[in-house]
Amino acid sequence: MTTPAPWTKTKTTALLVLADGTVIEGVGAGATGAVEAEVCFNTAITGYQEILTDPSYAGQIVTFTFPHIGNVGANDDDVETLDMEKTGGVAGAIFKEPVTDPSNYRSASHFNDWMTSRGIIALHGIDTRALTAHIRETGLANAVIAHEPSGEFDIDALKKRAANWSGLEGTDLAPGVTSSAQNEWSQKPWVWDEGYSDTDGKAHHIVAMDFGVKRNILRLFAGLDCKVTVVPASTSADDILALKPDGIFLSNGPGDPAATGDYAVPAIQGFIESGLPIFGICLGHQMLALALGGKTVKMHQGHHGANHPVKDHTTGKVEIVSMNHGFAVDGESLPAGVEETHISLFDGTNCGLRVTGKPVFGVQHHPEASPGPQDSHYLFRRFVNLIRQTKGEAALAESA
Repeated sequence: MTTPAPWTKTKTTALLVLADGTVIEGVGAGATGAVEAEVCFNTAITGYQEILTDPSYAGQIVTFTFPHIGNVGANDDDVETLDMEKTGGVAGAIFKEPVTDPSNYRSASHFNDWMTSRGIIALHGIDTRALTAHIRETGLANAVIAHEPSGEFDIDALKKRAANWSGLEGTDLAPGVTSSAQNEWSQKPWVWDEGYSDTDGKAHHIVAMDFGVKRNILRLFAGLDCKVTVVPASTSADDILALKPDGIFLSNGPGDPAATGDYAVPAIQGFIESGLPIFGICLGHQMLALALGGKTVKMHQGHHGANHPVKDHTTGKVEIVSMNHGFAVDGESLPAGVEETHISLFDGTNCGLRVTGKPVFGVQHHPEASPGPQDSHYLFRRFVNLIRQTKGEAALAESA
């Protein structure tokens, strides 16, 4: 079926073609062209630039449920992709309303121009509530998003592309977003009216395995006076341990954790055997579970937003957190000696684990809060405290 655009005077210059044959007409924005990807929806009302540069969204088209996008423009400070020259992030974006003109003192460019420069194909003018309901009812959808200013499309060819795309299951996307070489990170979190500053990073040495790491994660480590070394996703355990880290961080990233785990899990198992403190976020958390003997599963609609309630069983507290994942750890699969520490209060899915008697833990959500609430910032201090404990140092307060 074809869903007509909900207006009468603006011609169709973009299409979203779902694998089930549904064709949704819209008005194009951003880059031109066509690309296959998985369609999800995000419920955040702020942080659209951070969302679209989160490498964990590689291979996906983000539908924003918040209708007005673009009002704060775009700037380099809010990019989350580690390599500023890499586009990274999403394949496409969908909005209800046309991209708005910027009205913010931090804006350096119009959001539409920024999307074009990063190769993000977008469309607007559709009923995003209806599309969101469709995803909730039928699951994450494979699709093609296409933008052609002439409005001329080969719809049959686009339907075939959407139907034939293999999807994200079984796909390792980390090679497309990871660092090309080892590098050091020193930038600390942004401060109002001051911007970013650097740390000497003398207290502890953290090596971050980059499966698509976000900048604000690294900033929070630097803000705790840590030296941070970022290494490509395929780096071996021996090469990482040769750097003499005090702790290992397993980053977020896109794709199927089981596929990336083919080469990452053996390295993670080596880290566990070393006795070093380990902290995983999102994809890193999922692969940590695989390394410990657990399983991961593809989710029906995934979790994408900045308003997700998660309970920390270790403190009894409920946090509002940022989420971005279409795969999850099967909590029932965790073996003896691995404790489930966090759960989603939306659907009860696993959101955290730790190993009994070892300084090893991970969380599914994004505690770096970029964008989103800062309820989970304590997890970075929790990790540093594990490092301090193994070095015989006094612990930091978890909240500061």
